[in-house]
Amino acid sequence: MDSVNQKIIDAVIAKAEKVCPDSLVLIGIYGSVATGDAYEKSDLDLLILIENDEGWQLGTGFILDDSNIGYDIYCTNWDGLKYDAECHHAQISKLMDSKVVYVKKQEALDELHRLREQAKAFLKSEDRFERVNELIEKAKVQYANAYLHDELGQVRLDSFGVIYYLLDAMMFYHGTYFKRGVKRLFEELEKLPIEEAFSDMIKSVAGSKDVTELRELSKGVLLYVENYTRREEEKREPSQELTGTYEEMYSNWRNKVAEAAEQDNAVASFMNLCNFHYMIAEIGDEVEIGNFNIMEVYNPDCLQDNVELFDMCLQKYEDVYKSAGIEVKRFSNVDVFVADYLCE
Repeated sequence: MDSVNQKIIDAVIAKAEKVCPDSLVLIGIYGSVATGDAYEKSDLDLLILIENDEGWQLGTGFILDDSNIGYDIYCTNWDGLKYDAECHHAQISKLMDSKVVYVKKQEALDELHRLREQAKAFLKSEDRFERVNELIEKAKVQYANAYLHDELGQVRLDSFGVIYYLLDAMMFYHGTYFKRGVKRLFEELEKLPIEEAFSDMIKSVAGSKDVTELRELSKGVLLYVENYTRREEEKREPSQELTGTYEEMYSNWRNKVAEAAEQDNAVASFMNLCNFHYMIAEIGDEVEIGNFNIMEVYNPDCLQDNVELFDMCLQKYEDVYKSAGIEVKRFSNVDVFVADYLCE
């Protein structure tokens, strides 16, 4: 480590002893200086771990005119490290790779190692795939924003948002994280079993001068990652756990769809069938019930067709019920229901 960087670290330690002696517990180096990837204008990335709010005084930003290098010295508390250990993003090199150069409290170093192991365990676990899905959903929000905005600069920012979340998703899908800076982005991607087309689309976004092209490229990147990371879960066979779902569907929407047809209310027909579709789809994500392409068949021009569609889907779902050994609860009148209900 060169003398400038050492003097900066020594200054942080000296200031801590002066203004917050009970706060600073550990210092680590990460980034290009730690990886050996520094060049003559590289700054110093420090993990300055503090235990209380007094430690925030150690943070500062400055520029050295003799080298024309800017430095951003900021602190990290335990909450920040714990957040990184939960792997909400793939930029966790500060936690995982910092080379510890100063330790005031051994228990702090022990906790750092524990958090690293926690993150490693997460990256090997099935839980990481849920995080992948969360990141893809965030990318979709950015993609939608690209269509809500018209200014080139803003759409560029929206496209960056798409890429930002999708890159993290791809890293987590492969059980890893970004260990180096943006300049080494494509070198890190090359280590993953992904097509070169993925990197090419990202490069094209950076070079685009057209709003329409940016939207299409963002869509391409998004669809690529969504398809790449899709995991087909083995679905359960229909069982008694479905009990009550048929009756719920009938109660919630059957007569509302019929009423919408009688009143020629296309919005009500549309909304109720969409809700019906979502419930069927939610069940179908986990249970093998067959395909119900409700909104593919929905007819806005003849609302009575939608009543027949609903009944047809209910009949199909009743067959699922029967395959699970479930009988639809039907009673000839309320007195029969009450008698049965009170006997249960």
